[in-house]
Amino acid sequence: MKKQLTAFIEREGDGYVSLFPELNIASQDDTIAKAHENLREVLELFFETASPEEIQMRLHEEVYVTRLEVAVG
Repeated sequence: MKKQLTAFIEREGDGYVSLFPELNIASQDDTIAKAHENLREVLELFFETASPEEIQMRLHEEVYVTRLEVAVG
């Protein structure tokens, strides 16, 4: 079975942090490509080792991404 998940990758200091918000799983590395690949590996390891109960408990089926304009300062 395959599932589409949302991945966020953002610069943090000298590297990049990547996150799957549906499962609250994160990783990091020095480049965007490495951060992306590490996130895939972490996710695959999670699905290989987690129990079905843990997957269901952590999995958020609906994640909405939007942008808001707010006054700053």
